Amino acid sequence: MPLSDRERKVLDELELDLAADDPRLAQELSSGSVPNRFRASTYFASIACLIGIVLLIAGVAAQTVVVGVSGFLLMGTGTYFLLDRRRR
Repeated sequence: MPLSDRERKVLDELELDLAADDPRLAQELSSGSVPNRFRASTYFASIACLIGIVLLIAGVAAQTVVVGVSGFLLMGTGTYFLLDRRRR
């Protein structure tokens, strides 16, 4: 279904506003390719979080303080790196 003249004009105005507000985003959208923002450090940080949760639960279930604390620390470190990557 083709756009009407009014709709095409509104769309052009939106594109110009986007290019003025965020030129980098406008360039990425006009190129048609989205960069891959998933890095290996994100993968390792998420794995560290999951292993930390498992260790924490195992430590609590086995009533082993060392395992529970190490799981908590690993989970916290993984979460820190996940959130740190998102801010950048």
